[in-house]
Amino acid sequence: MSFKIVVDSSSNITGSNFAVVPLKIYLGEKEYIDNEKLDVDKMMQDFANSKEKSSTSCPNISEWSDAFFGADEIFAITISSNLSASYSCAVNAKEQYLSTHSDAKICIIDSLSVGPEMELIVQKILELKNAGKDFYEIEKEIKEYQNKTHLLFWLKSLDNLARNGRINGTVAKVVSALGIEIVGKASDVGELQLLHKCRGSKKALVKLVEELKNSGFSGKCIITHCNNEQDSLKLKELICESFPDADITINECRGLCAYYAQNGGVVFAFQSN
Repeated sequence: MSFKIVVDSSSNITGSNFAVVPLKIYLGEKEYIDNEKLDVDKMMQDFANSKEKSSTSCPNISEWSDAFFGADEIFAITISSNLSASYSCAVNAKEQYLSTHSDAKICIIDSLSVGPEMELIVQKILELKNAGKDFYEIEKEIKEYQNKTHLLFWLKSLDNLARNGRINGTVAKVVSALGIEIVGKASDVGELQLLHKCRGSKKALVKLVEELKNSGFSGKCIITHCNNEQDSLKLKELICESFPDADITINECRGLCAYYAQNGGVVFAFQSN
């Protein structure tokens, strides 16, 4: 049986080992396809230099169905269904694919999150597959594993989130006017929850580590950033002070995550005990 993992591009994952279904970002009439060819830095520069309206769109049913092609066992992971219609499109694509590939097994996973938490789920699927687990065992264990994965974020601007209805517009304006930095998390139902309004990066870093400790951090963490490697390394250093054996990876955001995190944003996922 051929095996495949499919993710949408909000996962930040690229490479030949996965099928990645791209979301799209729009600036006025210009379309940015969130795939491995996208120059994220150039896209962010275009946004910084423009006052045109922007928006995003999820992969359609056909794009998901095409990504399933050629496999008999498929695990598909999507951005939170409370942030995008990507999950519902993937579910419909499953039905479409099974109508012509009736022997296939497909598990659609609503990450209830975005970015690095999706990557943790992918890593766990591969770990279980390499351990010899069958499709249904993996499906069951991944649902249990999702109770142990979490997402925190640190944002210096909420403009694009507000522009696309992900958070309250008034809050975004206050944050921008006062120069406040926001620490938040993905809630248990996959919505963005603002936790702390911080004046300055030092306070934001302290709050992030406090949240990490209070959530029962187990030592595995993936940090992603949008043009902010410096603060990502500071965050890693602070985590390692309390958890010397922590397994921490630092990556750059791809298109969709960079658009919402905006310049300076840091998003990271971790496992709890």
